[in-house]
Amino acid sequence: MGSLGAILKHPDEFYPLLKLKMAVKEAEKQIPPEPHWGFCYSMLHKVSRSFALVIQQLGTELRNAVCVFYLVLRALDTVEDDTSIATDVKLPILEAFHQHIYDRDWHFSCGTKHYKVLMDEFHHVSTAFSELDRGYQVAIEDITKRMGAGMGKFICNEVESVADYDEYCHYVAGLVGLGLSKLFHNAGLEDLASDDLSNSMGLFLQKTNIIRDYLEDINEIPKCRMFWPREIWSKYVNKLEDLKYEENSEKAVQCLNDMVTNALLHVEDCLKYMSDLRDPAIFRFCAIPQIMAIGTLAICYNNLQVFRGVVKMRRGLTAIVIDQTNTMPDVYGAFYDFACMMKPKVDNRDPNATKTLSRIEAIQKICKDSGTLNKRKLNVMKTKSAYTPIMAAQTPCVALPEF
Repeated sequence: MGSLGAILKHPDEFYPLLKLKMAVKEAEKQIPPEPHWGFCYSMLHKVSRSFALVIQQLGTELRNAVCVFYLVLRALDTVEDDTSIATDVKLPILEAFHQHIYDRDWHFSCGTKHYKVLMDEFHHVSTAFSELDRGYQVAIEDITKRMGAGMGKFICNEVESVADYDEYCHYVAGLVGLGLSKLFHNAGLEDLASDDLSNSMGLFLQKTNIIRDYLEDINEIPKCRMFWPREIWSKYVNKLEDLKYEENSEKAVQCLNDMVTNALLHVEDCLKYMSDLRDPAIFRFCAIPQIMAIGTLAICYNNLQVFRGVVKMRRGLTAIVIDQTNTMPDVYGAFYDFACMMKPKVDNRDPNATKTLSRIEAIQKICKDSGTLNKRKLNVMKTKSAYTPIMAAQTPCVALPEF
């Protein structure tokens, strides 16, 4: 539930942590009795407990569609992520995955741990998919087809330019945003958001994950995965893996800051997307991951630990975000706080300092101009030095990628 030391330092986090623990247990009790739905929701809890918790708040019909959508894309991503699969085997699977979801007998053994179980018993997901409303099926099939084709393209090509980086992130995450917007609309709960705004929601989350997971991806066995664009990292080192070496620490941090600055470009779109949402459950479902992303960028910025281990938000703060994010003022407040946290970390000697400050100040202005900062219930930064204890650095471990 969080270390005793962290709770003693931040006693205000104890109750949210307790509520989170109880909510997770309650969500686990609500797993449907049907074998295929039971598998889907049990698997969801295993591959992403935080996502499983937030999804439980959606209405039954939409919740089932989003659950299946997530597991289909998680399975597709498992195929892409498995570096032991030969390219000539992997490509046809990625490109035909949208057809496999209609085949209740199809499965493919790959991945490890829970992901291997997902792939071995994928027939449960296909069965659940077959029970969805046709509108949901069409949306899921379309996004799966486009994502599989995009993943296939980047199996054969490295991420060279920033344009490539945006395109790759569009395929693996921006399309998730487009798909979710379609599911929300199909449920009759939201207007259909524009593709540009939906895409930015996915890109912001994906770029945050790529930044945070540098060390895990570069150390991937049997073959490293490289998602940082050459156009950015080549300004600082000769090879992407050079960033993890101590002698390149200064250049590594400058490159990291360049990557964070790039990710901040999507914040305005994300805030616009969330401000247009009407359904409270959908709002929380969308807002909580976005707040976690801006918080993660705030602690990664100018932080050498990204190249040494795992950097993430303290679990108690995560519990507060999950517990207290309910309205758009909460979102504006959190983005404002994390922008304020990032701003004093900008070193004027950093080659991107001017650009970074400009983007941070633009975020602060949007949040202040909303006129709602005094209406929020969520406060993530109570002191000026709050960013230090928010960071939880650990030895390297496998992080679960999230959409």
